[in-house]
Amino acid sequence: MENKHAKFIPAGVLSQVQDLVNQANALLLPYVTPLTSAERHTLPKMGEKTIGFVEKAHEFAVQNPNLCPPYLDMAEFDTDYADARNLFVLNNTTKQLNEAVDDTSMLAGSEAYQAALVFYNSVKVAARQDVTGAKAVYEELKKRFPGAKRKAGEAETETGESMV
Repeated sequence: MENKHAKFIPAGVLSQVQDLVNQANALLLPYVTPLTSAERHTLPKMGEKTIGFVEKAHEFAVQNPNLCPPYLDMAEFDTDYADARNLFVLNNTTKQLNEAVDDTSMLAGSEAYQAALVFYNSVKVAARQDVTGAKAVYEELKKRFPGAKRKAGEAETETGESMV
């Protein structure tokens, strides 16, 4: 079994990253606006295909105020355009970070799960051969094995694990 994730991330590094993420959240909190699923679905989206259009429309609106209708609030347009442009860049950066964290978390979890299965199968064989201490370890792991049948009335957590 090849182990692709072989670099231990020190607790201090993870703690620093968590602190920085918390700081970023705290800095942005006064400025962000949460949306409902329905709002997200119904809003027209500005993305890579429309950013050039919005940029040029804003530029022309600034250069040609006589063409702006009286109901277009240019101060709001300026704010929305600047934040959309700047957050677009920030969003791409955080997506890259999130993808790297997600990939590494998935890989480390997969490899840890595979190692646990190797150990579990070894303990199962040892328990069948009456190796001292193996039966107790096997019985405890068997209760927690994913997809294991639960006794009637035994409580489960959200992940499906036994609470005993």
